[in-house]
Amino acid sequence: MKIEEHINYWIDSAESDLQVAERLYNMGDYNWCLYIGHLVLEKILKAHFVNDNKKTPPKIHDLVKISINTNLDLDTEKKNFLNLVTTFNIEARYPEDKQKFYQLCTQDFTEDNFNKIKEMFIWLKSQIKY
Repeated sequence: MKIEEHINYWIDSAESDLQVAERLYNMGDYNWCLYIGHLVLEKILKAHFVNDNKKTPPKIHDLVKISINTNLDLDTEKKNFLNLVTTFNIEARYPEDKQKFYQLCTQDFTEDNFNKIKEMFIWLKSQIKY
């Protein structure tokens, strides 16, 4: 796969997941909406990784760790948000954390964070130059 095709794979996959997250939000599946929201940002960051490093991204889910190996200039606020969204992946995945995460994911909490995920996705996508 050529580099541009690899980058487009990650972008297309992120856009597809964003549509899934939107449907989950509309159905009231708030914890899954945020879990998929994490995947959206993970995939767009992996597009950046491929673009900037010309190789396959690492098989990790920590958004800040992925971003460190890109040319993105993230301020503290963006890094803090990526750290928060990384917890959506961990807390939704492991049984000992699932119930706490489920209770945290009220409509207001999810709406606020999902809107931020969408904003971050749009910004990250706009930063890819290839």
